[in-house]
Amino acid sequence: MDKLVIEGGVPLEGEIRISGAKNCALPLMAATLIAGGVHTFRNAPQLRDIRTMRNLLGNMGAKSEHDGLLRIDSSDIHNLEAPYELVKTMRASVLVLGPMLARHHRARVSLPGGCAIGARPINLHLKGLEQMGAEIRLDHGYVLARAGRLRGATISFDQVTVTGTENLMMAACLADGVTVMKNAACEPEVTALAEYLKSMGADIEGAGTPKITVRGVKELHPSECTVIPDRIEAGTYMVAAGITGGRLRLTGCNVCHVEAVIQKLTEAGLCIKADADAIEVAGQGEIRSVNIKTQPFPAFPTDMQAQFMALMTLGGGVSLITEQIFENRFMHVLELQRMGADISLEARTAVVRGVKKLSGAPVMATDLRASASLVLGALAAEGTTEIARIYHLDRGYEAIEQKLSAVGAKIMRVRE
Repeated sequence: MDKLVIEGGVPLEGEIRISGAKNCALPLMAATLIAGGVHTFRNAPQLRDIRTMRNLLGNMGAKSEHDGLLRIDSSDIHNLEAPYELVKTMRASVLVLGPMLARHHRARVSLPGGCAIGARPINLHLKGLEQMGAEIRLDHGYVLARAGRLRGATISFDQVTVTGTENLMMAACLADGVTVMKNAACEPEVTALAEYLKSMGADIEGAGTPKITVRGVKELHPSECTVIPDRIEAGTYMVAAGITGGRLRLTGCNVCHVEAVIQKLTEAGLCIKADADAIEVAGQGEIRSVNIKTQPFPAFPTDMQAQFMALMTLGGGVSLITEQIFENRFMHVLELQRMGADISLEARTAVVRGVKKLSGAPVMATDLRASASLVLGALAAEGTTEIARIYHLDRGYEAIEQKLSAVGAKIMRVRE
């Protein structure tokens, strides 16, 4: 098992290119199950989760290659099961459920795993599919689903769900009639999936708003697209510039996707200049303590909460960080405390009192974004930090140690 060893205290200087978003690529990959043939994706990142989804689709009969372009041939889908062994490490695996039901009319999918940051049940997915005519039952940890041709329905989500919106939108593409989803997720990744489905022949309106309308068609065809930039990676490297007092230029960004993060980082004292596809970030002087509350897009994202908390550990006052999406997303607090952070928890709010410095220490990553927060803390800390269990990090950050090394970080991956 690998770990990262980081010697902190070095201001980062230079340019980092932002990779494609895994949270965009994964639903696009699942969408290949709706239409047989060769699908082509540009800018897909080389990540553990992408490999897991390729293995999952391969287990179903799809052929794929990822050599700059990601190509998936879904012509011969003959195994309609997503087994526990492949699903347990990645929650996004559940995204194959809607496409399989839509095109093949049945599916057997293990209940998903992934980061342990909260319950994240898929009941909203299953409820919506039942409204569209599917028969659903749970059997020994698996979802067993069967349907003839799905039929359009009006689905009102009890709470905003990104993967639920994506799953049901894909299922609705081949349904008989019109499906209307209310309180739908507005995230850029949902919009990107809708645009790809439309390029395949789907009839979708309203993606990017809380009301999405899908008029079912009889069939779709393969297509190609470019995976959107990873807005969470961009936000993470913006914090890296600020927490080290450095200056970074981030290229390949979509500034519209990170406006809420830019606003809060600017309030915290970072100097940020943005143009069409690049962001320049500089740390300057004292970090100001800022309050945040995580909410669905376009508000401050839950996937940036841990990284922002790392920055606030060095703030000049007290910051209140309220997590409103997941009930168990403060597992990085104990590890940041090991580095000298002053953080206390009050229900779903972390009270962060800024300290003058962090100190290097051995720490352990507990989930993907917690891993990123520990890397950020280590970059700013005095001394050496060892971060164990970085397989979480490899799920969502492409070549992170290479990118950081190229801008001056003293970071090394070693095998324990």
